[in-house]
Amino acid sequence: MLIRYVANGEEREAYGGCADFSLERREDDRRRTLVLTANTDLKLLSYEEQLPPSICGKRVGADNLLFLNGYQSWTDSRERHFLRFEKNLLHLPKGLLDAYSFDRYGDYHFYPYDVRRVHGYDVFYRKGGRNGMLLNLNYKKAYMIIEADRRTGNILLKSDVYGATVKAGQSYPVADYMSYPSYEEGMADLKRRFPDRSPQKIFGYTSWYNYYQDISEKIILRDLEALDERFNLFQIDDGYQTFVGDWLDVDENKFPNGLSFLPEKAHARGLKAGIWLAPFVAEKKSRLFRERPEFFKRDKKGEFVKCGSNWSGFYALDLENPDVLAYIKKCLRHYADMGFDLFKLDFLYAANLPEYDGKTRSEAAEYAYDFLREVLSDRLILGCGATLFNAVGKFDYMRVGPDVSLSFDDAFYMKFFHRERPSTQITLQNTIYRSFMNGSFFGNDPDVFLLRDDNIGLSKKTRKALLTINALFGSVLMTSDNVGEYGPEQKAAMDKAFELFHEAKVLSFAKRGRLIKIRYEFRGKENTLKYNTAKGEIL
Repeated sequence: MLIRYVANGEEREAYGGCADFSLERREDDRRRTLVLTANTDLKLLSYEEQLPPSICGKRVGADNLLFLNGYQSWTDSRERHFLRFEKNLLHLPKGLLDAYSFDRYGDYHFYPYDVRRVHGYDVFYRKGGRNGMLLNLNYKKAYMIIEADRRTGNILLKSDVYGATVKAGQSYPVADYMSYPSYEEGMADLKRRFPDRSPQKIFGYTSWYNYYQDISEKIILRDLEALDERFNLFQIDDGYQTFVGDWLDVDENKFPNGLSFLPEKAHARGLKAGIWLAPFVAEKKSRLFRERPEFFKRDKKGEFVKCGSNWSGFYALDLENPDVLAYIKKCLRHYADMGFDLFKLDFLYAANLPEYDGKTRSEAAEYAYDFLREVLSDRLILGCGATLFNAVGKFDYMRVGPDVSLSFDDAFYMKFFHRERPSTQITLQNTIYRSFMNGSFFGNDPDVFLLRDDNIGLSKKTRKALLTINALFGSVLMTSDNVGEYGPEQKAAMDKAFELFHEAKVLSFAKRGRLIKIRYEFRGKENTLKYNTAKGEIL
């Protein structure tokens, strides 16, 4: 094991305990914990250990399938052969990265991507000739990064302790994880360790995937009127505000009567009302960015911390500034007091994109997500663009994949960019492979289904697959279609999916090549379907 740290202003490293600290190793059945006790003030930089054969079996074999959980909601997360290349941004010129900030959406700014390795976060399993699973129990303190060497098959475990400060005499858990001899045993224990978190299922509407920011009071009212009594949520998405960050400045051209009509109308029809915000960021064109620069976090060079290129480019708020927290609270409570029941809170990875002294990345996210839960203690939260383990016990629902794209894998050139890009192909696989989180961590949101025939590039077969898989694996089943325009075939498909959503139970899934075989029970009968991941079709 190797620990890198700073003591007395000097960067040091040690293999095990040393004069600066002691290490206590605790092993209880399959749980392995390492606790550091400082003899002098320390700032931790990294911890890593090569897993011995006794932990999670022998090294990864060529016949294994690996599940490597992605960094945040949108990061591709699927079972894969360990020899398969992991996407990265190493091939992109610096000018392109600087212009479009592709490296801000995931872990590219702190994790050293290498074509020789594949990696994932907090939960890892493998199936095949050498079975096994790892689960991070230290996620509130530090993310666990699992690396598999594509050449040797060896597994390296890293604890993302960067930023943690340990005073002399204090102790800090640098690693705490479970190892299991099989996927089945690991999943059974995960379900035992995480209590049931099965919120009410949502069958709803969101405005985003048809109109994007081009919404208006007229469009919202029309689509609301089209929903029947089975729907229980109507959520307005991005586009009601003048600029991202100026949440209280409603666009008067689109919504001359403000937004108070929406919860009133939704409640009158027996639906919950939802609203979208990105509480930890603001875009460059916003009044907030222009008038309150002290609200924004700066890096060590004194520059604002950019979080991506959406809108006019957007930047991270300083979540240690009390005035910033007061502003976020004011905005959230404004809409809660207006009557909105559910808050879709987006781009939450911005909580720990900047460095905060004395906090690891995970601790920064824990602090920020706890704040959101405290402010909205009486409301439902759907997290998006968030680090998933930090959301456990804080958010009711969580997006588990990237945005659905209107063509199967989005524009061809997007394949060369970040792992968090919109893609129906990727999000369908995330929906399946992250399904173990559903009901244990939160209710999974697989993103929307789309059945409409206009403003869409998905084939009918892919639209059917999207609807079916979302209904089987999620706790949220939403659309952005104006369902009032559905014909008989689309209505019948939605009717069937509604029944699956509420009555079906997935029994198992298994990947073989490009096919995923899914077994599920519906009304006392076992059914099987095969999903082709390359074509986006159910066979």
